[in-house]
Amino acid sequence: MSQGPRLRLRVHGVSNGLWNEDLAAIPKEDRTWGVYNYISLWTAMSVCIPTYMLASGLIAAGMTWKEALGTILLGNVIVLVPMILNAHAGAKYGIPFPVYVRASFGVLGANVPAMLRALVACGWFGIQCWIGGEALFRGAKIFLPGLGEGAIWWCFAVFWLLNMGVVWRGIETIKSLQVVGAPFMLVVGLSLLFWMVGRAGGFGVVLADAGAFRGMDEQAAGSDFWKIFVPSLTGIVGFWATVALNIPDFTRYARSQKAQMVGQAIGLPMAMTLYSFIGIAVTAATVIVTPDHKAIWNPIEVIASFHQPMVALVGLAALLLATLNTNLAANVVSPSNDFSNLRPNLISFRMGGLITGVLGVACMPWRLVADPERYLNGWLVGYSGLLGPIAGIMIVDYFVIRGQALNLDELYVRGGAYEYWAGYNRRALVALALGVAVALVGLFVPRLHWLYQYAWFVGFAVAALVYLMLMSGPDVRAMIPPNPLLLPVDGFEAESPMA
Repeated sequence: MSQGPRLRLRVHGVSNGLWNEDLAAIPKEDRTWGVYNYISLWTAMSVCIPTYMLASGLIAAGMTWKEALGTILLGNVIVLVPMILNAHAGAKYGIPFPVYVRASFGVLGANVPAMLRALVACGWFGIQCWIGGEALFRGAKIFLPGLGEGAIWWCFAVFWLLNMGVVWRGIETIKSLQVVGAPFMLVVGLSLLFWMVGRAGGFGVVLADAGAFRGMDEQAAGSDFWKIFVPSLTGIVGFWATVALNIPDFTRYARSQKAQMVGQAIGLPMAMTLYSFIGIAVTAATVIVTPDHKAIWNPIEVIASFHQPMVALVGLAALLLATLNTNLAANVVSPSNDFSNLRPNLISFRMGGLITGVLGVACMPWRLVADPERYLNGWLVGYSGLLGPIAGIMIVDYFVIRGQALNLDELYVRGGAYEYWAGYNRRALVALALGVAVALVGLFVPRLHWLYQYAWFVGFAVAALVYLMLMSGPDVRAMIPPNPLLLPVDGFEAESPMA
């Protein structure tokens, strides 16, 4: 018996429809992200204009500044739990979200949750591009005071192209921007805080006056706190419900589980709470220092109002960098992988990023951010009802059904352990449909509107319980086919002894 030639073997049924270089598992030796990378990742994603405006919006709705800050902290601690749980598989196996979700939804069924996540990301991408375009427009007006309002569309297009240019350079460019940009953005944010608080007379004066821009009187605000708190908490959880799903896209680069867990546990609550406080204090300070005592929620307007052009320019440049960082990390990486998962042989990470950019414009982001009520109770709470059920299914499948054990090779093959019925796990799809239906039924049945206010929580719980029951039946193992046939075709390399 002699050693024969090397053959390229592939599991029967596998094609480029399930694999490309962007979806492939990252080898352990190439996983280089440490604690600081994850702290800087969350700083880069959290230090952005929507975060700044979030707390101010809660106060305007009727909360005190302490209630607003506490609600934001609680919401981020809650969403940190599914974030770290879903991050585990990425760090352990080096796989991105659309590959990880194949275990629960099937190798083809994974496209359903991946597309839901991707479409929400496209909406966020468009919103951040519109905000970045506004910052660019305000900066241009410092030197061109006569610039017409119509120029904001050109600034929007320029900022969109800047995002696309970074996407084309790849994931490592995004990582480099985060490492450099995160500390710079914090310094600028703190500088803005101390600048405005100093002009207003100190923290004592500012925080004492933080209720000046509340949306209702003290007595009404106190009695209606819980009516404000419930949808606000759901909206804050929904703020990061997107990344709570696709966090494996980032933890697949982690050196260890400890690195990603510690980095996230420090980075997310700290950055969100700190930058929200900056938003509260600066907005309260504008009530004191502006001639008409009007609250300015948007930091772009605050910085643009500075009389020193160079100070204003540096501040606006920092906001541009903050928006670029957030957009790339939170709203490009995931949909790029998700679209690639649809047709890996045709759609690369770069092409997926371009698709994200086009759909981000198509969603008309200028309309999404025009109305604060539509933004919080429509956009944030609404899509949380779509994503909460996916998180529930993923966590139950990985930790309860499979005990954190995945067959890495068969995540990329047809006819394997994750084939289910023609590539779809119908039990997961049923659980997802029921979770979404219960979470969103309050939109159509007024008496059940309270379910919609808890959309993420309701969807998560319903889908998780239904999936657990459906996957606990005695016939579950019977639907998993035997090991597929190996055929000598182009694909995975293997040694094959021949006579």
